[in-house]
Amino acid sequence: MTSSTPWFYWALLSAIFAALTAIFAKIGIQGVDSDLATLIRTVIIMVVLSAFVWYAGKWSNPFTLSSKTWIFLSLSGLATGASWVCYFRALQLGDASKVAPVDKLSLVLVAVFAFAFLGERPAPREWLGIAMVAGGVLVLAFKR
Repeated sequence: MTSSTPWFYWALLSAIFAALTAIFAKIGIQGVDSDLATLIRTVIIMVVLSAFVWYAGKWSNPFTLSSKTWIFLSLSGLATGASWVCYFRALQLGDASKVAPVDKLSLVLVAVFAFAFLGERPAPREWLGIAMVAGGVLVLAFKR
């Protein structure tokens, strides 16, 4: 499969790093409360991302952003935090090879939410792929 669009490569890298996140987190949370582990991870992300934004010369005054931007970035941050807390708790209680695929049900939910709230209209072929992901999650979730 090839794609000439830059988003594809960034999305592929995101998937690779997300996979590594699950493996590294599963190893790292042994003997540590999952909420504390989430806090440590978040602090590291803040430091690294702050350094990256500063080094890349991308810093600008965040207080000049619109209130709509602030509201939706805040909601996104709250959703991310809730996701991470739940994900780390699930990793602490279950196998990474079982938790991570169920977590990817988010792909299905993104498609449904994008359809409902953003007006995106996936093609029938794309809906078939989304349904296959949902089916795979169900197979893994209800495995005996």
